Amino acid sequence: MKHPSILRVFLASAIFSSVNLSYSMCSAQVNPTFKIETAKPIAKVPATLWGVFFEDINFGADGGIYAELVKNRSFEFGKPWMGWTIKRKKATEGELLIINQQEIHATNPRYLQVNTNKATVGSLGLINEGFKGIGVKKGLNYDFSTLYRQASKGIKLHVQLLGKNDQVIGEAILEPAETGTVWKKQNIPVRATETEPKAKLAIWFEGSGKIDLDMLSLFPEDTWMKRPGGLRADMVQMLADMKPGFLRFPGGCIVEGTDLANRYQWKNTIGPVAERPTMINRWNTEFAHRPSPDYYQTFGLGFFEYFQLAEDIGAAPLPILNCGMACQYNTGEVAAMTELDPYVQDALDLIEFANGDVSSKWGKIRAAMGHPKPFNLKMMGIGNENWGPQYLERLKVFTDVIKSRYPEFKLIASSGTDPDGDRFNLLNTELRKQNTDFIDEHYYRPADWFLKNAARYDSYPRTGSKVFAGEYAAHADKAIVGSDRSNWQSALAAAAFMTGLERNSEVVQMASYAPLFANIDAWQWAPDMIWVDNLQCYGSPDYYVQKLFSVNKGTEVVTILLNDQPATGQQGLYASAVTDQKNKTLIIKVINSSDQAQSSDFDISGNKIQGIADVEEMAEMDLKRVNSFASPVAVAPKKTSLKAKGQRLHLNLKPYSFNVIRIALK
Repeated sequence: MKHPSILRVFLASAIFSSVNLSYSMCSAQVNPTFKIETAKPIAKVPATLWGVFFEDINFGADGGIYAELVKNRSFEFGKPWMGWTIKRKKATEGELLIINQQEIHATNPRYLQVNTNKATVGSLGLINEGFKGIGVKKGLNYDFSTLYRQASKGIKLHVQLLGKNDQVIGEAILEPAETGTVWKKQNIPVRATETEPKAKLAIWFEGSGKIDLDMLSLFPEDTWMKRPGGLRADMVQMLADMKPGFLRFPGGCIVEGTDLANRYQWKNTIGPVAERPTMINRWNTEFAHRPSPDYYQTFGLGFFEYFQLAEDIGAAPLPILNCGMACQYNTGEVAAMTELDPYVQDALDLIEFANGDVSSKWGKIRAAMGHPKPFNLKMMGIGNENWGPQYLERLKVFTDVIKSRYPEFKLIASSGTDPDGDRFNLLNTELRKQNTDFIDEHYYRPADWFLKNAARYDSYPRTGSKVFAGEYAAHADKAIVGSDRSNWQSALAAAAFMTGLERNSEVVQMASYAPLFANIDAWQWAPDMIWVDNLQCYGSPDYYVQKLFSVNKGTEVVTILLNDQPATGQQGLYASAVTDQKNKTLIIKVINSSDQAQSSDFDISGNKIQGIADVEEMAEMDLKRVNSFASPVAVAPKKTSLKAKGQRLHLNLKPYSFNVIRIALK
């Protein structure tokens, strides 16, 4: 993820170039003819070609895919009462205390101590606001739980869901059952009687006595795969529907941190959730125009859950680790070369955590968390958007150690923040000299850049280092903000560029759009692929573009030419083609980026085609058109069919359209 200061250069007006978008009616009358050769594949399509990139930005994890509904559940935010409001009729000194036991429990030191004397419902309690509210659905159970410790019984917890005007729309009573000095966990379901996107959680205390409380939590029962304390099912389903080849996690600039103390450390994110430390999210105050002082990471979504998610959706896991360098746009802090060993050891330990036998130190921890089977990790990234000789120096240490232990393990190296310039040239040259497995290229540019760069990889070497297009998105005019940036213009430009990635999949073997998720009420960065609120989510036009490429990946790249050349913008047209040898299918992707309809022919040789082709078309004359909660599929694929005439298909390409054509091969 690029730092905002560099974006000022790139977020200029993203009007498509007149070369690509404006053609006279006379030009449009010359029917373009594409020639496709199916029997002579030019490259294999990697199973990992199209994937998804996850970073906890825009409240993507806490307040997003991680289904916890209570904000600051263990009072570990910078301000312990953040997210909570104390409610009482009459204040009594010492009745509610935040206790800090740092020396005893450093990773989760704070807890709430409640001292009551004849409290009644409404006289003493707490209200939690959730993440921009709490979304609840009528008829659904919500699992309330808490850790508690009490010397003797005497206090009940009245748990309420509050709707508009603090109307009670769900209620249950939890009476802690055990006494003693050891922390216990107890839970109770709360059934919602109304649907409310901005509900609150109320906890009222009844009785007399003293009780310690921690990890006050609320989860919906309909999590992904019904896992307690799990993920939002609707958001995971959006990913599963894409059939991604890989899942990159946890970022992104999250990996680097504003300084090394703020970097992502995977070992802090595994084990019992109550023992994982809370940390400020590096996007908390990064954007002055979108400050989020309540943005923290609880790591309920940690590395075990990331691996599990990748497995659930059939994606190869791709973790990115810190290389001893903090974000170079913030502090630029680096670990001394003499103190790099712990960072390298983290990488080795992660491989063991993912793949090690259950008798190994870290494999045993994985098994204890419920997954004795290895996660089959085959690759990882070393650093994120790092650059300069200081990066190359540290990368070499990681590479030498990891490759000596695991020679077949693939490593992804950073090419910096930009796809050109001195920084990129230095890294690209040196990494290729070292025969680095993958070079991670990032591009956040106006739409016109993507149209002009569809042939970027045509001249890249076919051997040696491969390319990971790790983060990309076309950015609209900077005057457009929020979800309005996730428009059709940006998606169409990305589709044109992606034909170049697919056509060159011998070189580009992985690609992922970024960022993935954004909370409509709590975003820091746009555009984004999927927008969510507390109850719903929808895919942007970019989501449907990415999905169409991913689910129509095929197995082999075949030649498709326009006027004997790859279609990289001639007459505003872009195209790629693959065959799926498993299903004996030809899949053609073609974009018309011009403002004129173009009557096109596809001449197919090599294999005979069977009669009827299926077509999925995305077309919209308004380039600023977006999807929304009110109109979630305003710009989305529409299915039609097309009849072949011999070895020829004829299709009228609408203006500003992306088309996927599938036809069976004999």
